[in-house]
Amino acid sequence: MVLKRKIYNELLDWKNESNGATALLVKGARRVGKSYICRKFGEAEYGSMVFIDFSNADNTLKDFFYKDTYNLDIFFAKISAYHDVPLRERNTLFVFDEVQSFPRARQLIKHLVADGRYDYIETGSLLSIKQNVKDILIPSEEDDIEMHPMDFEEFLWAIGADTTPQLLQSCFEQKMPLGQALHRKVMNDFRQYILVGGMPQSLLAYINDKDFAAADKAKRRILSLYRKDIARFAQGYESKVSAIFDTIPGQLSKKEKKYRITSLGKNARLREYEDAFMWLADGMITNPCFNATDPNAGLSLSLDHRTHKLYMADTGLLVTHAFADKSFSDNDLYKAILLDRLSINEGMIMENVVAQMLRSSGHRLFFYSRSDSDNHSSRMEIDFLIRGDKKICPIEVKSSNYRKHSSLDKFRQKFKHALGDAYILYGKDLMIKEGIIHLPLYMAMFL
Repeated sequence: MVLKRKIYNELLDWKNESNGATALLVKGARRVGKSYICRKFGEAEYGSMVFIDFSNADNTLKDFFYKDTYNLDIFFAKISAYHDVPLRERNTLFVFDEVQSFPRARQLIKHLVADGRYDYIETGSLLSIKQNVKDILIPSEEDDIEMHPMDFEEFLWAIGADTTPQLLQSCFEQKMPLGQALHRKVMNDFRQYILVGGMPQSLLAYINDKDFAAADKAKRRILSLYRKDIARFAQGYESKVSAIFDTIPGQLSKKEKKYRITSLGKNARLREYEDAFMWLADGMITNPCFNATDPNAGLSLSLDHRTHKLYMADTGLLVTHAFADKSFSDNDLYKAILLDRLSINEGMIMENVVAQMLRSSGHRLFFYSRSDSDNHSSRMEIDFLIRGDKKICPIEVKSSNYRKHSSLDKFRQKFKHALGDAYILYGKDLMIKEGIIHLPLYMAMFL
């Protein structure tokens, strides 16, 4: 089955606009589908393709990059013979897959692009950690894009609901409810998306077997791969990375989802774990969300690194990670999500999927938190802040049966001159009430 991915159009735009003037670096977590989409792109858009997986390349191939690049005619002749692929000037794509495993290839991009004969796409994760950029000059002739897990629209395409996204976008733009019957159907699809997640392996397993257990098994394999990567690549601080990774579900299950560094140990200090948090973010395994203490001054300008929340980049993986010690048959969370019976603590799943959708749409993640022990009435907690039309848009994630939004009311009053639209994302159909736009959770992809 061919999975349709939005990033394909971005690859096509790069090819047409760059015309060989730059290479393209596709960044994303392991198993997110980078290799698959780049291979499909090369097969469809070029006369020939040389695909090199540096995580599995032998020394003979690597030697070409060390010993023969002084003469690119010889270098290309050897590459062509080694792969038995004819090279066609301005019609051959080189894909350097998992390029972080061989930094020498990335350093050579400057010279290969300057040569001008062929196009180059690199894929990788953990591209900025020290051992992967040590002793190399990062090429300025390198554009980059991020690849995230499949979003809800891509999920709908995969299950055959091709026309649904257009209808949803039309309703969002017109601020028009879908109607209860259609809303229930889309929410049912959305709950399936939450359970299966956006990693291609788990989605294909679910589609092929029509079974959540098959998807769960695929997700467990991915989580196992991440653990192996931590042990292999987080050199010097692998125990700290593992400790953070293991505590993510527990931190998100709390009412206040800010990451408490003391959960890693009574005497733990943030400065001791900064590299470990950065490793998980750089590998695009997590989506950090930082406290913007003064939205009037701008989100990035008032960012507080000491106060942050840590979401999983894929919500399907979070569901499996949260119950990794149980077999699938014992996992009541699947039933609770599917039947819309989540308790308040398990609402972490809904907040995580919103974070995932906002990141897929290109937003950096910010929230707002103010605690004043002397003045309880001034306390506020806003789940997400995004920028829209030069204004700040606050977003609250609520259960379907919520009764009040006091933090949002106080926030709107305090920062009214800096704010645009305010949103509540919940499980019911679209409505506008008290000046707040209430959106079904699945419409977060349009924000």
